[in-house]
Amino acid sequence: MLKKMRDAAELTQKEFGETLGYSPQFIGQIESARNIPSKTFAQDLDTYFKIDGLFLELWHLIKDARRLGMSPAGFSKYVELERSATTIRIFESRFVPVLFLTGDDAGVLDRPNPPHVFLVIDEEALWRAEGPREGRFAHLLRLTERPEICLQVLAHDTDYPPAHSGSFTVLGFDGDSDVVYIESAGLGSLFDTPSAVKSCVMRFDLLRGHAYSVTESRAILERAAHSPDSRSPSN
Repeated sequence: MLKKMRDAAELTQKEFGETLGYSPQFIGQIESARNIPSKTFAQDLDTYFKIDGLFLELWHLIKDARRLGMSPAGFSKYVELERSATTIRIFESRFVPVLFLTGDDAGVLDRPNPPHVFLVIDEEALWRAEGPREGRFAHLLRLTERPEICLQVLAHDTDYPPAHSGSFTVLGFDGDSDVVYIESAGLGSLFDTPSAVKSCVMRFDLLRGHAYSVTESRAILERAAHSPDSRSPSN
């Protein structure tokens, strides 16, 4: 996330470090997940990027995980919980979620009482999945026809800061607490603390507000399905 925002500001690690008073080596360690940021560093990032506490919230999540001794649950644990979820909120900035790939939705979307799924996806992510693009977009279009699925595309050039804060999923359950799943540096972690869940749910709602509408998003997919070699679905 930090690297993406620094790149968007057109700053090298050295320039960015000098601006905030940190060494380029430290900036590189944070971006590559080889070092853990301090609270002060998180606050400095919020001030520089004019983000209302986003990096500080992430710092608290890291702190809570270390304090509780939480080891990354990994994707397998997430899949186990996903099977019993009644609602699934996904923000994906990198790839088309496994749940939405051809042939990978059996057991979740095809169960007798499928969950309500809300997906906000960066439009660039639509183009990163492997396989024939035409079939991929056609499959996504078929999924959007299902009443329990809501898909919205987020413009790749959005200037909304939380859009660059990384992907996450919120799983909701009947009679049980919601759970947040976040991937970072190739590892996945689950959080069920109320503050973490509330933060991600609020962020997800705001991302939906900045994304294209459901109708506009479907039109983007239709154009992409008919012109699969086009680079950007919104152009």
